[in-house]
Order: sequence, then C-alpha cells, then structure tokens
Amino acid sequence: MKFKMFSVIVGTECCIASCPFCVSGVKPNQENLKEREINWRNLRIAGNLANRSGIDTVMLTSRGEPTLFPEQITAYLQHLKEFNFPFVELQSNCIPIALNKAKYEKYLKQWYEEGLTTITISVVSNKPEVNQKIYMPNSEKYIDLSDLIKYLHSFGFSLRLTCVCCKNMMDNAKSVEEFIKFAKENQVEQVTLRPVNDEFRRKSAEEWIKENKLTDSQKAEIKEYLEKNGTKLLELERIGTIYDVNGQNVCISLPLNKNTRDTNPENARNLIFFQDGHIRYEWEMKGGILL
Repeated sequence: MKFKMFSVIVGTECCIASCPFCVSGVKPNQENLKEREINWRNLRIAGNLANRSGIDTVMLTSRGEPTLFPEQITAYLQHLKEFNFPFVELQSNCIPIALNKAKYEKYLKQWYEEGLTTITISVVSNKPEVNQKIYMPNSEKYIDLSDLIKYLHSFGFSLRLTCVCCKNMMDNAKSVEEFIKFAKENQVEQVTLRPVNDEFRRKSAEEWIKENKLTDSQKAEIKEYLEKNGTKLLELERIGTIYDVNGQNVCISLPLNKNTRDTNPENARNLIFFQDGHIRYEWEMKGGILL
C-alpha cells in the first residue's frame, strides 16, 4: 500500500477548548491526563511504510489537545528522527502554550532541536471574539493570536493557520479576504481553509454541525474568490488546492470523508499510527486497519 499523509496520535481525547464540532469534546481529568504507553516497535513499522510511500510530512495530532502531553511530543520527535521526514508538524489550538509560556518555553526549544518544523494553529476566524465563542466560551477573552504567532516564530518554527470554516464565521469571500490579510500581516507562512466536516464524529456535535456547516453556495463563493484573486500553485489529489493570494500561501482543503476515499491500495490517503500500536488507514471505519 501507498499513502499520501502520515498522522501520529499524541495524548488522549482530553482538551481544554470547547469546540462544538470537535471529534472528542472531553474535558481534562485525572484519568485522561495520564500519558499512554507507546508501542515503539509498531511506530517503526508505520514509519518504514511511510518512507516506502514517499511521504515527506508527518503530522503529530490528537483527538484532544496534544500540547497537554509535552513529554510525549518530545519522545515522538526523538523516535521519528530515524525516518528523516523533511517536514514534521504539530497540529494544536496552542491555547495551553499561549496561557503558560513559562512552562512551554523549554519544550518549544527542545522540539525545534529535535526536528519539529511546523506548528499548525487551529482557529475559526482571525477575530478574537469569534474564536473565543468557539474555543473558550467560559473565559473572558481569547488568547492574543498575533502575540502567539510572534512568540512561536521566535523559536524558528514555520506556522500554518488552519481555519475550520463555519457559517457566520468564515463563510464568504469577505471573511476569507480578511483572514488572509491577517495571516500576511503576521507573516504566517501558510493558511489552510477547511470547511467543517459534514460527517460528524460524535452524536453531541451532530445538530451543531448541521446548523453551522457551509452551504454549497458558500463553498463555491470561497473557491471562486481564490480562483479570481489567487494563482493556483498545486493540485493535491483528494487533499486540496494551494494558491498564492497576494503573496500568501493558501490551501482550500478537502474533508476526510467518503468523497475523498480511494479503494486503490496504491493511492490511500492517510496512514495513522495509534499509541497502542494499531496502524490504520481510516479515522472512523474500524475495518480500515493494517495492524
């Protein structure tokens, strides 16, 4: 089999944010803050398979918030070195980092030295009040996103703002234009626009997603804006399209669902390593398993 992407699961399902569309929706407690043991033997198998597929990027991700497990991130980075992936990315809302720089400074320095190249910051907007409503509804305000970007840049990381596009938040050409402008002003290297997944992964998110997902016309408006104002750079099969929009790298991403599934084993989308050693090629379909 051959794959296009390699995802490695960090931590547990717990997260300090409150995203209504989240795959998890689980708050931290004494039990789920315990690190799970990692099957390093099977990570090596997954890494070798990723190498054979010609994958150039490994994404450290989670069903919760990975930065709640900084020691595990470090351990993963150390074990992944042998595979020489050019790009090693961490997907996070970065709220723990922004709220506790003193704690994370040593980790950020170490992660950079251990090979982490890119941090992707998950948001729903460039507007703090919109992000606060989704990520931190029980707090007085959202983190200072511009300050966080500057802080992470100071360690040498490349950054990507990944925007989950929802109705009344990031749903038209004007909001996308403002988001891209914000990214460029803050020297963010990459932007990804990802319409909220139509296929909800937990029952409690079902109604929210139905009410707040983008309509086909809204998706078309965003796509039309990028086509009109950008230069198409890359077409990534079943992943997305990358544009240059006034000097800003912008990717409009395709969702992980039945429409991006390919039954050709030489053209699988995602290789996924779970801490218990299971290696899968489907996030939700339990039958999509290799080990």
